[in-house]
Amino acid sequence: MSEQTTAERDEAPAGPVADGFRARVLRDEDARLAPWATRTAASRGRAHPEADCLLRMPFQRDRDRIVHAKAFRRLKHKTQVFIAPEGDHFRTRLTHTLEVTGIARAVARALALNEDLTEAIALGHDLGHPPFGHTGEEALSDALQERFGRRFHHNEHSLRIVEHLERDGRGLNLTDEVRDGILNHTGPVAPRTPEARIVKLVDRFGYINHDIDDAVRAGVLDPARLPAGPVALLGTSAARRIDALVHDLVERSAEARDIEQSEPYAEALLELRAFMFEEVYLRPATETERGRIRNVVESLFAWLLAHPEEVPTGPEPLEVRVVDYLAGMTDRYALRAYRARFEPDAWRF
Repeated sequence: MSEQTTAERDEAPAGPVADGFRARVLRDEDARLAPWATRTAASRGRAHPEADCLLRMPFQRDRDRIVHAKAFRRLKHKTQVFIAPEGDHFRTRLTHTLEVTGIARAVARALALNEDLTEAIALGHDLGHPPFGHTGEEALSDALQERFGRRFHHNEHSLRIVEHLERDGRGLNLTDEVRDGILNHTGPVAPRTPEARIVKLVDRFGYINHDIDDAVRAGVLDPARLPAGPVALLGTSAARRIDALVHDLVERSAEARDIEQSEPYAEALLELRAFMFEEVYLRPATETERGRIRNVVESLFAWLLAHPEEVPTGPEPLEVRVVDYLAGMTDRYALRAYRARFEPDAWRF
């Protein structure tokens, strides 16, 4: 179901299903959800109150608004790990998001937590990633720090997108619980709801294991080199490792009535993450590529600051508008923008 204006919703005809929908869903939540789950009736609501939808609950509407957002569609052309890979089966930021969403919903269902809230947070958690994955984020953050003394963080920018940038500056007006989950899916602050804490952990389950899968596919990682301890505990394939991590998370969380891993599984995940940084993310060939990416991002940042006429207008300071514009670019758009400004002969060719 697509999003409608308030006026359009007010004109929508009611009926017996619509008339009883909200009450039925709330009764179902009370009967089905665990005592520690987030209930729709307990939501802190939206920053700007609005009329309810007759056939969707608030967290469902948040999910729909995110899926229909331009920033969500752009994720299909943003890097996860490998930039412009030759094959068709490497992951993008969009496929990562969808994989994390599926895993997170499965965990929420097993624990009788709120699946709609979990799904909305998972779908929106990476909206603020700039082009070229974590390397692009690092380059943009360093450029911003050097010139203006502050850092760029994709989780904060994800929140800015849903609060201010989408819908021509009106934002998506999401519920407080979804905004909290998007903001705190990474970083030192624990999200407020158990559903958001699922996404925070499952995001790591997904990217570590799927990055291993892509690295093997790209021929830059021999699976025999994976650390023996985590492989023995979790399994030899991404699917088996994720399944093992999910089962541990569900059983431990049900016992603790909070989102927790048991210590051996948490340590195995951290060991795999450290291995990936050493063997894949920071390998010499990747470092060469990282230098090229940094040059593209830093050059565009400086160019746009020097040519404000190329930046979308708005009430914010120029550097904020430059960051918004640059962070919103897809990989291919950023490369075209770079070539048009710094390699005009190559651009014409």
